[in-house]
Amino acid sequence: MNTFIDALPGIKASTAPEDLICYGFDASGVDNHLPSAVLWPETPEQIIRIMKCAYENEVPVIPRGAGTGMSGGSVPLKGSAVLSMERMNRIIGLDTDNLTVLVEPGVINGTLQREVEQQGLFYPPDPASMHFCTIGGNVAENAGGPRALKYGVTRDYVMEIEAVLPGGELITAGVKTQKGVVGYDLARLLVGSEGTLAVATKIRLKLIPLPDDVVTLLCLFDSLEHSGKAVSQIISSRIVPRTIEFMDRETIHAVEQFHPLGLPSTIEALLLIEIDGHPEAIKKEADKVADICMKLGADVSMAEDEEARNRLWECRRAVSPALYHLSPTKINEDIVVPRNRIPHMLSSLKKISEESGIKIVTFGHAGDGNIHVNLMVDKADEEEYRKAESLVREIFTIALALGGTISGEHGIGITKAPYIGMEIKSRELGLMRGIKNLFDPKNILNPGKIFP
Repeated sequence: MNTFIDALPGIKASTAPEDLICYGFDASGVDNHLPSAVLWPETPEQIIRIMKCAYENEVPVIPRGAGTGMSGGSVPLKGSAVLSMERMNRIIGLDTDNLTVLVEPGVINGTLQREVEQQGLFYPPDPASMHFCTIGGNVAENAGGPRALKYGVTRDYVMEIEAVLPGGELITAGVKTQKGVVGYDLARLLVGSEGTLAVATKIRLKLIPLPDDVVTLLCLFDSLEHSGKAVSQIISSRIVPRTIEFMDRETIHAVEQFHPLGLPSTIEALLLIEIDGHPEAIKKEADKVADICMKLGADVSMAEDEEARNRLWECRRAVSPALYHLSPTKINEDIVVPRNRIPHMLSSLKKISEESGIKIVTFGHAGDGNIHVNLMVDKADEEEYRKAESLVREIFTIALALGGTISGEHGIGITKAPYIGMEIKSRELGLMRGIKNLFDPKNILNPGKIFP
């Protein structure tokens, strides 16, 4: 690996053990696999040089944003080089006439949001890790977030991508305009490809006007099933809030211990609902939503001001770290089911937990059917961990039978690769492998991800 680094003068790199350890894992909890080197490029030209050298020497390259992924997508292979994009973190240009922004892949999602909001503009995708995760990582995983219900996910905002192929060629995919249908949509193909096809160097994103106002409702339920019914009834009433976030009793208890909000210990579930738009219109919609929830037995309150609203969202974004206080390890999945099947899915998860004795904690983006399922186990207890792992297939089977999918926003990476055949048929999987081979015939770019 030193020979590889020596061939790349002028590019910051390290083989120091402390650096290899820091870049050997991500938020998935997958066992570390130390890389042989870490590189920090600062320009597209440096990435071109790195990829050409890696291709010639058949060195696996693992692109990495902030390592916040939940499926092991940036966990390196032994003998690989991690390509950290954190130094490519400039907002290159904000076009307020055409409502677009050009960024480098290392820009932090939350930083971008704050910058464009100062201009009265809005970038909706808001993963829970928005204060840490990078736009490049969001593009690689097609990240969503609470606001995906109304505004869609990352791919709905990516207009153009400049990227380097595994062999070192620079390409530009997509368009600068709002419309464009010339040839295959390569930009859309790169979004969600988990760093297996190309390394993004510049990304042009669509922006929209910042909504005039926001109303935030906190709805507390004494029935898990009624919270699921509320979601379905809200959507079927022709109201599309910008968020409908769900937390079950175990999640609420964990958050209360970690980041107290003063929630009653007796509630079984809560919904955090936001409606945005013109003040007069959203007040009417908020009243209608509140009425639906109250008829299902909910206690409904409205955030009085921005400070109260932010406090509620701090509670929601504290969920993932709070759960680690319940158990030293967890198996974290993110299934999606049609919204009208949420009550069925929640009941099924409750039954699986009771019958297996494995604590299952659920929360997530109920508005679009995206449920984060957390099996709380101690990895040191091998028997319990194997038992929990066996439940994953059962949970996926139920989600698919309900017309759902095994991943809504976490991607496949390493952790879900063994299950991809449950959803994708062999012919379609073969086409995907063919695309990977076309882009990366030597299989050096993020190998071992997606495909089992």
